[in-house]
Amino acid sequence: MANDRSAAFRDVESLKGKVSDEEWEARVDLAACYRLLHSRGWNRNIYNHTSHRVPEEPDHFLIKPHVLLWDEITASNLIKVSLDGELDESAGINRPGYVLHSAILRARPDVNAVVHIHEEASVAVSTMKDGLLPLTQEAVFLYGRLAYHEYSGITEDAEERAAIVHNLGDKSAMMMRSHGSVTVGADMREAYRWTEHLVNGSRVQIQLMASDAELVIPSDEVCRHTSEQYTAHNRGRGLDDWPAALRELDKVDSSYRT
Repeated sequence: MANDRSAAFRDVESLKGKVSDEEWEARVDLAACYRLLHSRGWNRNIYNHTSHRVPEEPDHFLIKPHVLLWDEITASNLIKVSLDGELDESAGINRPGYVLHSAILRARPDVNAVVHIHEEASVAVSTMKDGLLPLTQEAVFLYGRLAYHEYSGITEDAEERAAIVHNLGDKSAMMMRSHGSVTVGADMREAYRWTEHLVNGSRVQIQLMASDAELVIPSDEVCRHTSEQYTAHNRGRGLDDWPAALRELDKVDSSYRT
């Protein structure tokens, strides 16, 4: 096909055994996240992006090649880039993706994984003045952890980094008004789960608001208590959900591991 550069980025030699075990694990987890998000229908063709800091190389991160579909991502075809630069598609990656992910990873040493998508329900909720409401348990998990970033166009200007970092602060998730969502985590599993909670909470909120029923919102005390409960769960028995998600993927297509 004319002007299709995808094969050069997609069909690469395996890096297994050529990078450290820690980097390979990060690559597999990141490729798995791309595939999981694609399976949920939460990506947009080749657009949107998720990233992972390179273990033992904190000034570098992994991200998808711009031209590839999310279900074409493998552990080996992810691109490693430096945090310190102004990269764009000439380097094989998406410019807005580089600006967004480099901004967060530079500013948040506690963050190793970042997910950014344009899922419809969360975009819709991002335009609402009050944003995500604690109407469901998954939305309550994000209570006190969700930030907002005002819309200012396509995220390709380096100057926007400061606003992104300021608005995200120390939160786990951020709604980019009229744009999409960003979630972060110490690992890929954590960032993915915050996205899942944000999307599911947004979808139910849209359904409830369309029903025109009188809604009951849990008290601030209950919301804070539940959020604290989730912190313990997320660091305990909740850890088993990521291996389970990978087994789910393996039953369909394990090529992300190559």
